[in-house]
Amino acid sequence: MPAIVGPVAINSVGGGVINFGDSFYISPKSASKTAGGSGGFNTGNFIITNNGLSATNTIDPDFNDQDIVANN
Repeated sequence: MPAIVGPVAINSVGGGVINFGDSFYISPKSASKTAGGSGGFNTGNFIITNNGLSATNTIDPDFNDQDIVANN
């Protein structure tokens, strides 16, 4: 279905995807992986995290997570 887009001003894009109107598919142009331990990514006010013993497994047994080959 066609879309009508009016005036748009984009000052900066930090790795996101912007779609105007129709698209067959939208795929990422980059991929990353982050490992965080117990209570590592908590955000907010007044957080209390008590971790006695914590270990983060960073072993990734699969070969590909997100293919970005030929995606330009």
